[in-house]
Amino acid sequence: MSLITRLTVGLTLTAATLGAEQAAPKPPVADPHAQMNARGANVMGFDQVKTSHHFLLFADGGAIDVSANDKNEGRDEMMGNRDAIRDHLPHIATMFGVGDFSNPMLVHGPNVPGTKELAALKARITYAYVATDRGGRVNIITADPAALAALHKFLRFQIADHKTGDSGKIETR
Repeated sequence: MSLITRLTVGLTLTAATLGAEQAAPKPPVADPHAQMNARGANVMGFDQVKTSHHFLLFADGGAIDVSANDKNEGRDEMMGNRDAIRDHLPHIATMFGVGDFSNPMLVHGPNVPGTKELAALKARITYAYVATDRGGRVNIITADPAALAALHKFLRFQIADHKTGDSGKIETR
């Protein structure tokens, strides 16, 4: 095979390879919120899309409220999510009460704002679970200014990361 023939074949193969690479569809970029929802479902035990999280700030603390959505779901699916929420939130209240914030870190990553302070100030904060019609709520109360600031930082982060649409403003309990 002559040098010109080899060069022609080589250039043809290179052009074909480059064309194929450009024509090949690129894999979709992973959606960080969808990834967080998948980790959340694994850690919390219920579908993050078929439930609603709300993070409320109060002058004396805040609340984490989770409920099963009822639109476009059968009663059994809604009840299953409700029951899973009711299993999860008492566990969260207990864990947070002893300064264990490992679950939020599994869902959101290792740097969840406010958790180091909340763990250090755990003796100054009360976490109380209450069942609601479609799920449950963890009421969080503190009179300590540093704990309150850390809690509000934590809850505002949750509002942003879960994209709840909650205001992040201090409300009346």
